[in-house]
Amino acid sequence: MALKITSREVEGVAVLALEGRIVLGEESNALRENVKKLLAENKKDIVLTMDNVTYIDSAGLGTLVAAHHSARSQGAAL
Repeated sequence: MALKITSREVEGVAVLALEGRIVLGEESNALRENVKKLLAENKKDIVLTMDNVTYIDSAGLGTLVAAHHSARSQGAAL
C-alpha cells in the first residue's frame, strides 16, 4: 500500500496523518516534500500521526530522522 498523507491544521498545529508504508522511493519523497512545504510556510509545530503506518524500512526511518533534524534547525518542532 502506498503512503497516503492527509494534511490539516488543529489550533495552529500542522498535522500530517500518515497511512500505509514509509519506504524507499515515492513514499519517503512524498513525506519529505510535505514536511519541507510546511517548514517553508513557517509552520513551527508539526505532528505526524502514524497509528495507521503498517511498515517503515530503514530509508523511511532515515526520512523521519532527517525531517526531525530539518525542523529543529529551522526552529520548529516535529
